[in-house]
Amino acid sequence: MLELAILGFLAGGPLPGHELRRRVSQLTGYTRPVSDGSLYPAINRLTRAGLIERRADPAAGAARYVLSLTAAGRAEMLQRLRKPADHEITDFTRFYVVLAFLSHLPDVAERHAVLRRRLELLEEPASFFYDNERPLRAEEIADPYRRGMLLTARAERTWLREALGEKAPVFDTGYTDSDPHASVAPAS
Repeated sequence: MLELAILGFLAGGPLPGHELRRRVSQLTGYTRPVSDGSLYPAINRLTRAGLIERRADPAAGAARYVLSLTAAGRAEMLQRLRKPADHEITDFTRFYVVLAFLSHLPDVAERHAVLRRRLELLEEPASFFYDNERPLRAEEIADPYRRGMLLTARAERTWLREALGEKAPVFDTGYTDSDPHASVAPAS
């Protein structure tokens, strides 16, 4: 996740290390804070692998440098975007890092393949909550926070279908969000 974020931000142009750190931190948020102890070793690994270049920035002062993406780094970033690891599809924060840079893939079909993997994961017949073996739907849950978890997943599925140019199935469009005990109604 960290390496993809570094490569992705540098695909937009050279950045000083402190600006790269700020952007990565803003993307991953408080759930996965980026420390100097993780960022700078990742930068060193990517530099040794020839994926990024580090050059001194005399205008910024001593020990300041600018990072830029190499051709090999761009190729690596594109490969990571084309074929994200399973945990980059299943983990919410990791998927958002992929999503943040997915537009760098020039082929729409490749972008759609990544979105389709996420949609397939979210459409598996599962829930965070169950009544015995039966998955519970948002409309069956009184707890507003648990219900919110399921409604958030539903909204993501809706967006993914929209991005893929697909229509939402009836079971995702026929509910009202105002009544958690409403029965399933067909979409109009």
